[in-house]
Amino acid sequence: MVNIVKDDVQKIVDLLPKEVKQILLNHDLTKLIEIVLDLGRIPEARFSKQKTIMLGERVVTQGFIDDIVAIVGEFNDSNRAGLEGTLHRISCIRNKINKIVGLTMRVGRSVFGTVDIIKDCLQESKSLLLLGPPGVGKTTILREIAYKISTEQEQRVVVIDTSNEIGGDGDIPHPAIGRARRMQLPKHLQQHDIMIEAVENHMPEVIIIDEIGTQEEAYAARTIAERGVRLIGTAHGINLENIIQNPTLSDLIGGIESVTLGDDEARKRGTRKTILERASKPTFDICVEIIDRYTVNVHKNTAMSVDSILRGWTVQPELRTRNKDTDEITVLEKPYREEPSSQISNFPFSKDGNSLAIYPYAISKSLLKRSLSGHDIELTIANTIDEADMIFALKSYAQPDAQIYEISRKKKIPIKIVEENSLLSIRSTLEDIVNDIPYADDEPWTKLNNY
Repeated sequence: MVNIVKDDVQKIVDLLPKEVKQILLNHDLTKLIEIVLDLGRIPEARFSKQKTIMLGERVVTQGFIDDIVAIVGEFNDSNRAGLEGTLHRISCIRNKINKIVGLTMRVGRSVFGTVDIIKDCLQESKSLLLLGPPGVGKTTILREIAYKISTEQEQRVVVIDTSNEIGGDGDIPHPAIGRARRMQLPKHLQQHDIMIEAVENHMPEVIIIDEIGTQEEAYAARTIAERGVRLIGTAHGINLENIIQNPTLSDLIGGIESVTLGDDEARKRGTRKTILERASKPTFDICVEIIDRYTVNVHKNTAMSVDSILRGWTVQPELRTRNKDTDEITVLEKPYREEPSSQISNFPFSKDGNSLAIYPYAISKSLLKRSLSGHDIELTIANTIDEADMIFALKSYAQPDAQIYEISRKKKIPIKIVEENSLLSIRSTLEDIVNDIPYADDEPWTKLNNY
């Protein structure tokens, strides 16, 4: 069962005047989300399920606000402060002369069990991106991930805690992040500076980042991933399409570039002259869309999903739900089944069960031949498509609506896209096939066409 281990809600209630506190204590504080104080208005308390109550009849005075600010202390550049040793966040609203005239006192809770719905994603040692609108629990999940990876998996974890929401306020991190180390943000530096500093100075195996929101942060994330450090982060967005359409964050999923075709080529392919395609490998291997606290969509191969979206194909992530009462996890849609690489000898797409014939489409046969040795499965070059178990197609010749896709569908032969006509790129593509083959229950070629 999901278990709230600590919320210290009483500490945030104790900041309020006696008459306001007494009204609040008559309600279930385990459901309290935030308290809103605005000068000249009656205080409000917001609870889960969008329930809001008014805390008395007296309006908030300047003295009311000043008393709380005196206890809370200094606000940072983001107009946020906290209570030391807790996960609570207090944000202020200022007037035009910089005077504080409003407060939002948000309750922070340490909750365990929230990551059970995606625990398999944590065990794969791949970079993970969490998407979702504000208030769906991204930071709560991130906090538990820090705990599990640093304690149960015993990896070196550094949390980049820009606004102290993950590790709480104060110099000593909250126990909710386990053995993870926490780096706070000095005023003179930006989050992307601290991200790079963490890698250069502290040798982390995993870096956890909340709210990647700028182009500099997206670039820093890519730089970190290229250095072999695992990334787990969050970004605001309803789904993967939002990130694709966001020029600031699209680099997180490989970046989107516009490619202009010649008249003859566009006519041959039956497409517009200008098309969109993924520019490079995504920074994050797995993308999780958080719909609500009990429902997520899991894209276990971000590159595959992005390519499918750009080509106008249907994307079917795993839709997972958690029962509120029993915590049972249900997978409602599962696009393919993955088998361990140790079963490569039973590769289902080869005609004899233990070999694979590859047809090169705009790929150098000599380079492909040099790449075939050294694998557990026998790899050969097919002279015709009819002899092939799989097609290797050069990316620049395999744009959406290219004729090769129609041929592959008719003959039910999967296509694997090769980024460049080079020995390194071809070898890398072969390694992807051998080490991570997606098995399909029906018509495997339909699943691999955008692999």
